[in-house]
Amino acid sequence: MAINLQKGQKINIGLSKITLGLGWDPNEGTGYDFDLDASAFMIDGNRLIPVEEYFIFYGNTDSPDLALHHTGDDPTGGNSATGDDESIQVDLSKVNTNIQEILFVVTIHDAITRKQNYGQVRNSYIRIVDDSTGEEVAKYELGEDFSIETGVEFGRLYKREGKWKFEASGIGYREDLSFFLSKYFKGQIIK
Repeated sequence: MAINLQKGQKINIGLSKITLGLGWDPNEGTGYDFDLDASAFMIDGNRLIPVEEYFIFYGNTDSPDLALHHTGDDPTGGNSATGDDESIQVDLSKVNTNIQEILFVVTIHDAITRKQNYGQVRNSYIRIVDDSTGEEVAKYELGEDFSIETGVEFGRLYKREGKWKFEASGIGYREDLSFFLSKYFKGQIIK
């Protein structure tokens, strides 16, 4: 039986191979496709991405340690009527020992130009699936009304005392992907 997480709730993972599935349903009639993009930021003890390749998204699908794999972009929000729109496969046994946290963020591509925000998106969630059984372990449904936000931190995996835990974050931002990159990466960002 899967755990339905509440905002801020933390759970022990206890698995090594999991998939984080992210899903959403854009409202119809906005004039543009809703291109929501799932990203993962692999963060070290300094709260930074050590090198650019530890930023995982549709343009960099595999981390250097082969611990994370992004399965691909959904540029229209229509990959699945009932299932995950984008997924990131995680093998916690392969995560570089310097990485202490993996942050999962979903941003709306070109939100300002398209006049889109999370108020026009419904049924947003992040869920953890046990890769060995295919069963859902936990799910966090974004219940908040993010009427002006264009980026949301859905959740994070983090290491404490050698064990991986997951926290349901649900923090909305009126920002795009470059905001998160500038916060967690100190190298050159090519926009």
